[in-house]
Amino acid sequence: MRNDGRQKNQLRKVKITPHVSESAEGSALVEFGKTRLICTASYEAKAPSWLLGTGQGWVTAEYGMLPRSTHQRIKREKASTGGRVHEISRLIGRSLRASVNLAGLGERQIIIDCDVINADGGTRTAAVTGGFVALVLALKKLHDVAEIKTIPVLRYVSAISVGLQGDDMLLDLDYDEDSSIGTDMNFVMTNEGTFVEVQGTAEGIPFHKDHLFQMMDLARVGCEQLFQTQAEVIGNIFPLKK
Repeated sequence: MRNDGRQKNQLRKVKITPHVSESAEGSALVEFGKTRLICTASYEAKAPSWLLGTGQGWVTAEYGMLPRSTHQRIKREKASTGGRVHEISRLIGRSLRASVNLAGLGERQIIIDCDVINADGGTRTAAVTGGFVALVLALKKLHDVAEIKTIPVLRYVSAISVGLQGDDMLLDLDYDEDSSIGTDMNFVMTNEGTFVEVQGTAEGIPFHKDHLFQMMDLARVGCEQLFQTQAEVIGNIFPLKK
């Protein structure tokens, strides 16, 4: 049993609330335990300049933490300044682009903003998971108003963390676990069983490839549950296929 009473292979309580912003084309509040983020999807009627004339659209993301999303106030940091915020923003963008047919957007862009309200570990994985829901809701709205001809979603995408301490593997780390774990991995997966991204670091003892494969299997268990949670919100727009 873990500090919060979970089993080693158990997610925190996950909740996704859609339409939390009246202005954004798509939005969702995503909660992984005490970690909470607002994800919004904003539409721009033109693609970035380097895509003009290609017929292809773009999906990008910006991630940020509100100053009091942590125990002590942190300074605001923009994705354009580099560092952790820039790296996570790029991760979210790459992950969400894997979920859509960019040609189906035409020369248009959707920007996903993921703002952390409260941080208790797993903010990047929650951002990917909630950002996908906000993206699909935006695409549905754009289709409803005939801005795009189809809803160009190809597959579900979600993300989860797995930690390794000795031979023990923990799914969906909270802050206390993340700050003391020996190896911390983040997995971005699709409902087709494929991986978009795998990030991992051993803080002390290097991990063996057998442990990596076991962590991948545990991540798949977690992401399959996240797909079901996403489908409760967007399954009527894009049904979940197993």
